Amino acid sequence: MSNGNLLTDHPELYEERFPDPDHLAARWAEDTLRRHGAGPRVLDVGCGTGRDAAWLHRHAGRRVTGIDTAETMLAHARRAHPGPDYHRADMRDFDLGATFDAVICLDSALLYCHTNDDLTAFLDRCRAHLAPGGLLVAEMRNGAFFLGNTELLDGPRTASFDWRGTIHTSHTTLWIDHGAQLLRRHRTWSADDGSPSKEQPEQQSAWRLLFPQELRYFLTTAGFEVLDLYDRPGPRTEPPWREGDSPSGTTSSDRLHLVARLHH
Repeated sequence: MSNGNLLTDHPELYEERFPDPDHLAARWAEDTLRRHGAGPRVLDVGCGTGRDAAWLHRHAGRRVTGIDTAETMLAHARRAHPGPDYHRADMRDFDLGATFDAVICLDSALLYCHTNDDLTAFLDRCRAHLAPGGLLVAEMRNGAFFLGNTELLDGPRTASFDWRGTIHTSHTTLWIDHGAQLLRRHRTWSADDGSPSKEQPEQQSAWRLLFPQELRYFLTTAGFEVLDLYDRPGPRTEPPWREGDSPSGTTSSDRLHLVARLHH
């Protein structure tokens, strides 16, 4: 879920900037759901442009509902990736009046729960919407990766791409707010003439840094049993997940993958 920036304000640009032509994220999610015997009703929290939700809906036979807080993303999802039901809702207080067999949170959507209260509220909402034995499947950054590892914090980093005949360049700095356990990001944009982008010159965002044992505690307290918690392979690991791969990693790399089941 986004608080608004050049990429998420222009969903077509977002998909161009972060392509997933092989639908790795959705295929990994489907493989995980199938491996753990999940039923067909799936809620995609932080569904973004809808491409993962739509793939699961069309190609995996799932009945998918997607929620996000960014209306620009939802409008694009309804237009470009129809099939699922899309709703504007906050992950901390959504009430859809429906029951699901699984909740999925891809691409660090879970980490927009910045505080302990946020995370507790989200897990409460999952518990209220999941059938007994339902699954929570999440893919996210791994807080433990930053213990002594600074490679993502050395910046600023720049990236450029052509959009509508203009070269846009992002300048991104990441740093850790240790007290809040947040990975904060400051990003500015400039056009090819060096001027600040008129679209969105500056953006601030953050992700909660959760550690594996901390995550286990929150889930257990909320009534879930952790079935899998591992760093690789996944849709955003190197090398990426491929059909037939099984969890084989530890919990020390930069991505974390979670599967938890709600107790009956």
